[in-house]
Amino acid sequence: MEPGSMENLSILYRSHDFLVVNKHWDVRIDSKTWRETLTLQKQLRHCFPELADPDTYYGFRFCHQLDFSTSGALCVALNKAAAGSAYKCFKERRVTKAYLALVRGHVQESRMTISYAIGRNSTEGRAHTMCIEGTQGCENPKPSLTELVVLEHGLYAGDPVSKVLLQPLTGRTHQLRVHCSALGHPVVGDLTYGQASGQEDQPFRMMLHAFYLKIPTQAECVEARTPDPFVPTLDACWIPHTLVQPLDQLVQDLRTAPDPEPTEGGPGPCSPSMPLPGPGQPPPPPAKPPETEAQRASCLQWLSEWTLEPDN
Repeated sequence: MEPGSMENLSILYRSHDFLVVNKHWDVRIDSKTWRETLTLQKQLRHCFPELADPDTYYGFRFCHQLDFSTSGALCVALNKAAAGSAYKCFKERRVTKAYLALVRGHVQESRMTISYAIGRNSTEGRAHTMCIEGTQGCENPKPSLTELVVLEHGLYAGDPVSKVLLQPLTGRTHQLRVHCSALGHPVVGDLTYGQASGQEDQPFRMMLHAFYLKIPTQAECVEARTPDPFVPTLDACWIPHTLVQPLDQLVQDLRTAPDPEPTEGGPGPCSPSMPLPGPGQPPPPPAKPPETEAQRASCLQWLSEWTLEPDN
């Protein structure tokens, strides 16, 4: 994956309602600062001016976020109704996301669940960072879960590293980076949560990439997989030497996993048809109660985040 430029924007999925793009590392999604010469919003306006929505401030409705330093799959809703359907999937935790990362050291357990609660860091000079419960200055920690699977062990610029697949089961700010750092295996190139010896200044980027995304809206299954950016042919500093788990098998498991808790209207578009339970099988879960006014207000607030802002 080459560094970002105005013309260099890879499209992973496109329909009438959605785009999924392969965001470059060290590119912001949007910015009100004139100094930001390259943002994903500007790339989209340049490549798809006909898709920009004049009723929004940025021209596009981004369904979720990726950190400035993180590359990979990011979904864009092309109208307000599509944004609402994507919001519903995120709210119900029915979205599947998986990331690839190179982390420091050789992770010994091949699979694990990381469950450190994450809160905001109130320590002076660290106000915009996160921390795990029990550390000094950690405010309002919330439960956080990440699944980690080791793919390969190897060396990066001569130092031991592991290539891992990370699946966030909650959506805390900087969750994957904080969880890996708390394990003692920070993401290679992470200047915020990485090693303090200056070692993270050497890699050309932070080695965290949003690899797989599935959003099972009622109308369509938005699904995208990016190419693997962490291979020796693209970065000669990375030399794998031990295969632990094949990536293709894990991707197949993600793709064939049933859509969790389909909403009204039957099974979601990402799922196989669900047969009625037979003798001795438990009945299906009860229908969810109607959306409350508070939940509806939360949805409207989320949608209005990208509406046109008045001039100051």
